[in-house]
Amino acid sequence: MTTDLLIHREDLDFLLYDVLDSAALAQRPRYADHNRATFDAAIDAAHRLASQYFAPHNRISDENEPQFDGQTVKTLPAVGEAVRAFAQGGFLAATHDYELGGMQLPVTISQSCLALFRAANVGSSAYCFLTAANANLIRAFGSDEQKWRFLPPLLDGRWLGTMALTEPDAGSSVPDLRSTAMPLPDGRYAIKGQKIFISGGDHDISENIVHLVLAKTPSAPAGAKGLSLFIVPKRRVDMDGKVTDSNDVALAGLIHKMGYRGTTSTMLSFGENDACIGELVGETGQGLRYMFHMMNEARIGVGMGATMLAYTGYRHALAYAKERRQGRLPGNGDPSSPPVTIIEHADVRRMLLTQKCYAEGALSLCLYAARLVDDEKTHPDAAQREQTAQLLALLIPIVKSWPARYGLAANDLAIQVHGGYGYTREYPVEQFYRDNRLNAIHEGTHGIQALDLLNRKAGMKEGQAFARLHQRVLDTVGRAKHSGNPDLAENATKLEHAWQELHETTQTLLRAVRVDPISGSANAAYYLDLFGHHVVAWLWLWQATAADAQLAKRPHLGDFYRGKLAACDWFFSTELALTSPVHVLLRQGEQHALRTEVEWL
Repeated sequence: MTTDLLIHREDLDFLLYDVLDSAALAQRPRYADHNRATFDAAIDAAHRLASQYFAPHNRISDENEPQFDGQTVKTLPAVGEAVRAFAQGGFLAATHDYELGGMQLPVTISQSCLALFRAANVGSSAYCFLTAANANLIRAFGSDEQKWRFLPPLLDGRWLGTMALTEPDAGSSVPDLRSTAMPLPDGRYAIKGQKIFISGGDHDISENIVHLVLAKTPSAPAGAKGLSLFIVPKRRVDMDGKVTDSNDVALAGLIHKMGYRGTTSTMLSFGENDACIGELVGETGQGLRYMFHMMNEARIGVGMGATMLAYTGYRHALAYAKERRQGRLPGNGDPSSPPVTIIEHADVRRMLLTQKCYAEGALSLCLYAARLVDDEKTHPDAAQREQTAQLLALLIPIVKSWPARYGLAANDLAIQVHGGYGYTREYPVEQFYRDNRLNAIHEGTHGIQALDLLNRKAGMKEGQAFARLHQRVLDTVGRAKHSGNPDLAENATKLEHAWQELHETTQTLLRAVRVDPISGSANAAYYLDLFGHHVVAWLWLWQATAADAQLAKRPHLGDFYRGKLAACDWFFSTELALTSPVHVLLRQGEQHALRTEVEWL
């Protein structure tokens, strides 16, 4: 993969500094040692490592999946080299305290760094992100002794981590898990059960693999309140932090997915020989709450992964369209005239502009969510931290699912821009599509995220989070209207009207859900798409307003800023304009899916 196709660096700088004002984070005590120069240095380092260690084997690892020889899961040597380079570069511990070997980077900057690894090689980078999330959870909820034994090797990359939730019979219904944890006299637990689709669950990359496992204790109540969380290493760890013998965690089989082929997907069996030992994290019955700490972080990561696959796919399609010559423009009947580059054709520009809107819009969405995480953790005003937490909770389902859905649509268009070559394995865009297709199910399906948004988040705290988001939208609308740019003012008026429509649709759906949760939430997936489009439209107006303000200051970047303005216009003229029928569908309470008898399908 050509490394300059990972990202347009000006785009990242624009979002970080002109839109999100990330440089201001250095004024907060936790980030006081940083400034824009140190932020940029971290991103530069990430770009170098992603280009040198991750991008070169992206296609190779796709074509050479991990294999189980009956004893060991074998991965490509380049995968382990990349993971070790990532760890040695400090990116596993990027947001952690200095005392833990971390850089104390803001989450916004860390996510910008990690985005480059995702663009370079989403399969190999998955091992790193799973480990970072695992360590973050242990740091948040583990005992001091657990932190002392497990965090250093995880953050050094000597051990890697997973989250082990899904079971064969339960699937996404986590409260129905059957794995058990029986108390032992020494305070530890005997773990027994099966887990499936565990990414990074077995491999030969690290000395040990630390699983975070959800299981039920004997007296636990049914449902989510009965789940507890346990640290279950593949090989046991003694009280001095040294790896000892096997912990009775067995690989039951490898799963071969259509994408992310460089990441092992596993079926694991815990305690087949009644010798699997786990350590309780925190308190019993709190496992799902603890895991959500990890899953929310992971959901932002899934959204960013989907975004960067869409983004690099767009960059590849754009480069191809500027070079590939084919056909002549309508009205030119001279067969002796030379073919034009395909970017001259209106339909190709349509596909490229749509990809740009999806990919760059999704990037702004994910980075905005990361900025909210920073504000939730470090804003000096406690009231602002609480309000930010509500906003983040409201947006998490959208951050996870909108990029996964529309990033895949962007990859689909990237294939089409390549014409027949796009459908071959000689070009990378077909792999981007296969990789991205998995993000629709990672960390909860689109439908599950939609139910979370409608049934829990949209009306939480009596609608306070929605109201606060609406106010931020109106603030952007006000700036656009006073920008002096009539096109921005026109789009601002459109957005103001659109958000009023979204508010009315939301209230209609919330009333319907209170009356009948089943029928009221039957169209939740359409609601998530609708909500996501309105949020991304807001972010495009925000970007366009910032770009318009920079045009006179940086004329040498005029094409870049005009591209932002053009993308905003396109999104409003097409994507936002096409949401009107969805409002009608949702307000009418379309029920055909529920009325269709099972036997008719």
